[in-house]
Amino acid sequence: MSRTLPPGWYPDPNAPHLERWWDGTAWTDHRRAPEGGPGPPRPAGGASGRAKAVALTTSGVVLVAAIVSGAFALVRHDGDDVVADTAPTAVTPPPSPAAPAPSRLDDELDGISLPLPDGWAPAKYVTRDNVVMTTDGGRVFTHTLPANSGASPASLAKKDIPQAADSSYGGIRSHRVVGSERVAVAGCTGYLVRWRVKTAKGTEGYVQSLAFTPAPGGPPGAVVVRFAFDAGPDGPPLADMDRITEGIRSVGR
Repeated sequence: MSRTLPPGWYPDPNAPHLERWWDGTAWTDHRRAPEGGPGPPRPAGGASGRAKAVALTTSGVVLVAAIVSGAFALVRHDGDDVVADTAPTAVTPPPSPAAPAPSRLDDELDGISLPLPDGWAPAKYVTRDNVVMTTDGGRVFTHTLPANSGASPASLAKKDIPQAADSSYGGIRSHRVVGSERVAVAGCTGYLVRWRVKTAKGTEGYVQSLAFTPAPGGPPGAVVVRFAFDAGPDGPPLADMDRITEGIRSVGR
C-alpha cells in the first residue's frame, strides 16, 4: 500500500457501499455510510464534507483501487466481495504415496525369480555379465550355460568360482573356502561354493557361485548365479546371500 494517500474516509474495498477510515498507513475498523456516521473526523480544510465525498466517489475510487490492489486480493463468492487482509498462502499438495518396493525380481532370460531383501534393487542397466540386482557393496549376477554340458552342479560351481572372483574383484591374491555344499534351489538340486577373497590392493570380499539345473519347462542348460559382497561394514550382511539363495524359484511359481 502506498503511504502517500492522506488520512481520510474512502470507499471501503471490502464493502463499496460504505466508507472506511484510512489513517495514512493502514485501514482501520471504522466504517460509515457515505452520508456520515461514527468514526474519526474528516480531514480539515478543502471542500465541504459532502463535496469531498462526491469528489472521492467519482475520482478517488480509481486512485484507491489502483493503490489498494497491490496489497489486497479481491475474491468473489456468489456475488459477495471479500478482500483478504494478507496475500493468499500457497498450498502445496501432499506428495503422492510412493509405490511399494517390489519384493521379487523376475529374470525372464534365465527363467528364475529371485527375492529382493531390504535395501536391494533391480539393476538399472543389464551388463554383459547380466547384473540383476545391487545394493551398497553387493552385486548379484546370473547367466545360463549351454545345454547338454553334461556337468553336475557341483563341478559347474567349482569351475565357475575362480572366474566369478576374478571378474568381481580382480587381482585375487588369496582365497579361503568358507562354504561348499549341495542345496535345493527352485525345487531342484544345486550346489554352491563360497570364497572369502583378498586382492593385491587389500580389498576383501565374499564371492559365491551357485549352479543348478532348472526344473522341466525352464531354460535349457544349467543356471549359475554369482554373488559378490564386499567384506566388512561397507558390504551387505552375508545373511542376504543365504536369503537370496533359499528364495530362488522358477518364474511363475
